[in-house]
Amino acid sequence: MDTKYIFVTGGVVSSLGKGIISSSLARLLLSRGYSVTIQKFDPYINIDPGTLNPYEHGECYVTVDGHEADLDLGHYERFTDIPTTRANNVTTGRIYQSVIDKERRGDYLGKTVQIIPHITDEIKENVKLLGQTGKFDFVITEIGGTVGDIESTPFLEAMRQLKWELGKNALSIHLTYVPYLKAAKELKTKPTQHSVKQLQAIGIQPDILILRTEKDIPQQMRRKVAQFCNVAPEAVIQSVDASSIYQVPLMMHEQGLDELVIRMTDAPFRRLPDLSGWNDYLRRRDNAKNEINIALVGKYVELQDAYKSIAESLMHAGVYSGRKVNLKYISSENLTDENVGNTLKGMAGVLIAPGFGQRGIEGKFTALKWARENDVPTFGICLGMQCMVIEYARNVAGLQDANSAEMDPDAPFKVIDIMEDQKNIAKMGGTMRLGAYECDLAEDSLAARAYGKTSISERHRHRYEFNEAYRKRLEEAGLRCVGENPQTGLVEVVEVPALRWFVGTQYHPEYQSTVLHPHPLFMSFLEAAIDYEKEIN
Repeated sequence: MDTKYIFVTGGVVSSLGKGIISSSLARLLLSRGYSVTIQKFDPYINIDPGTLNPYEHGECYVTVDGHEADLDLGHYERFTDIPTTRANNVTTGRIYQSVIDKERRGDYLGKTVQIIPHITDEIKENVKLLGQTGKFDFVITEIGGTVGDIESTPFLEAMRQLKWELGKNALSIHLTYVPYLKAAKELKTKPTQHSVKQLQAIGIQPDILILRTEKDIPQQMRRKVAQFCNVAPEAVIQSVDASSIYQVPLMMHEQGLDELVIRMTDAPFRRLPDLSGWNDYLRRRDNAKNEINIALVGKYVELQDAYKSIAESLMHAGVYSGRKVNLKYISSENLTDENVGNTLKGMAGVLIAPGFGQRGIEGKFTALKWARENDVPTFGICLGMQCMVIEYARNVAGLQDANSAEMDPDAPFKVIDIMEDQKNIAKMGGTMRLGAYECDLAEDSLAARAYGKTSISERHRHRYEFNEAYRKRLEEAGLRCVGENPQTGLVEVVEVPALRWFVGTQYHPEYQSTVLHPHPLFMSFLEAAIDYEKEIN
């Protein structure tokens, strides 16, 4: 079949959940036997979110090929079980950079370079890139921002052109907000009508409307929206607030979203939907009544989207372990030797979060020392693993004032350092290890038992590495290096075998946990936390 292109836009307000709707539709189409991928077009001028403050944009997600991407790609992967790549996330900055590079090379033969056709053609080329691989029946394109934003205009114009060019092979889904006025006790559809009119004014007629709402929208009101917006009554679907984002695919299926898309695009019927695995996850989630307290120690705890993938990975593992994870976000800036005991008391497990920079680092050392001395299951990820090494070096291996070259370039014992072949690279991001790398695990390690194998591949996003010069000293003190990159010998996983569960990974395992396949390390961590909780209670 010809590749079908589905565009998802948003209106009225931002943060309505376009990414969740896109992911839910992808899951439904996958359940019917189609091959699907999702891409996100972000209207900001940054080349990628790699240099954005997490307070600005939440976590930076990393694809298998090393692209720093929008956090929505995490939702795409968790819902679909399909790894994303650089092609799945494009920004205005990348579009303009590509066009300017072509202009400098003379590709446009001296013509005046303009928004139309040059910028819009570049956008269209990126939209169709995934479809042209021949791998996908459906390509879902989420356009960031809100209709009416100046920044989104070129993307919407490119979408208008593609809808015209592709005919039945293109479909427009518009997500809007229907507010409930508490004082008047009324739902209001006027914002939706205005949002659709804005789309129509630039030549785009939405085929399907999804109405985000806190209250059930009566059928009569939905027919009114259909009439005013030139949309078929059955193509007006409501998305009521749900207790979990993972319920949204079922809510959309109940209202026939997947059937609508298949019919409107003339896609050939493949099979009836198989949502058994998804339903099993939700059933397990509903049955997981007993809570387990896990502490997440980091410096961005005020903005929980900064640790979105970690939180979701813990929730996935909790569901499959029969527990409801009660995640306590603890600011590492506020942790001291005096308050750490009271702050972490009652925690069944401690996770030391990743990050960059000096701020809050001493609090992470404090949390690690307390967790190690009290033998609490502890998981260090990326910088969390590096902090684990530093704390152990200082307080167990006798390397007083040990540190990372990132925090203290003049530290006497740089147990975490930039490797020699990286030190002369000055370009931002040039010294970063990004994307999936192989790792060999020691056969008798806790990590190998968790994975059920010794050869794995995991995604990285870091600049500094475990310093091999201190490996012997640390291992003699009881910290074991159990995971290595087979090409470079760089240490990827550390453990303290004398403790019940004390593991650090240089990579980010949270990027590979999905609804249907929870990550084995998070599963192992949760199991250890559950066993520990039984002991202390």
